[in-house]
Amino acid sequence: MPACRNISFFPQPMSTLERIYYLHARIRAGRYPNTTSLVREFEISPATAHRDVAYLRDRLLAPLAFDQRRNGYYYTDTAFHLPFENSPPLVLILGLLGTMARQTGLAGLPELEELKQRIQGLIFPGQRKIEDLLHCEWVEMEPVDRDVFRDVLNSLRKQCRLRFIYRSGTGSVSERTVDPLKLVSYQGRWYLLAWCHLRGERRMFHLGRIAGTSLLADPADHHLDRGDDWLTASFGIFKGPPRFRATIRFTGKAARIVCHQLWHTDQEMRADGDDILLTLPVADDREIMMKILQFGAGARVIAPQELRQKLGREIHRMAALYEK
Repeated sequence: MPACRNISFFPQPMSTLERIYYLHARIRAGRYPNTTSLVREFEISPATAHRDVAYLRDRLLAPLAFDQRRNGYYYTDTAFHLPFENSPPLVLILGLLGTMARQTGLAGLPELEELKQRIQGLIFPGQRKIEDLLHCEWVEMEPVDRDVFRDVLNSLRKQCRLRFIYRSGTGSVSERTVDPLKLVSYQGRWYLLAWCHLRGERRMFHLGRIAGTSLLADPADHHLDRGDDWLTASFGIFKGPPRFRATIRFTGKAARIVCHQLWHTDQEMRADGDDILLTLPVADDREIMMKILQFGAGARVIAPQELRQKLGREIHRMAALYEK
């Protein structure tokens, strides 16, 4: 029987953090807040308000002092800031959060918008919206259905099986039941690494090609161990143990570009005069062929011979199209 789909995968409201930032903002503004201010603003107990003040003073090391005449708190060091306050890296992270949501069709999720607005209001009050400061762009995006994304995340969290309809790259359609292993983001696309019960092996599923998801009550039997290198052992999105190590010679402008790039953590790169020789592990030749072709005549396969010949045949077929 399918399980209910209303499991929330977003964090609970950040009430404590909200109160701490509220207190901090009032102190920085010279308003001399006290525990009564917190009780009135957030409808909490006096004991909770006193714990918030203690947390700000003892855990966050705020230079907090109490002014008896003004009946409120102030900072003895006006340069004090909370952790992450006005942090440029955090601005970037939040901007990426919103951009990735739009690119994957998740921008309208109320939980996501609420989370983003809360953090924006807490940490960057009165400042420009994050979207005004950042532009991110990915090409060849395939939007992900919101319900699909939600069910995938819930199946990962609950470690339960997931059933869905899958459309492969060739257009064939099949029903799959999987044990979810990990959500993968690669080149602006979302994938689910899972154990496929139909194929009896690990498979990578493009979320943009998944439809009709349903969470199952059955627990997942397969899991990804911490030291498992299946995702990192070879180049590209086509994962698995390497079948061969490819060596490519880059010349001219291509060499000057590639010498600064990391294609895989296990790559070897060496200079040969003005050329660059790049060697890396490959499990599937489809993506490495596309990467080589993007450099045109500036890249040439040295090994293995099988890849060299396959790429040569593809180039001849391409040339024939233009000769006609």
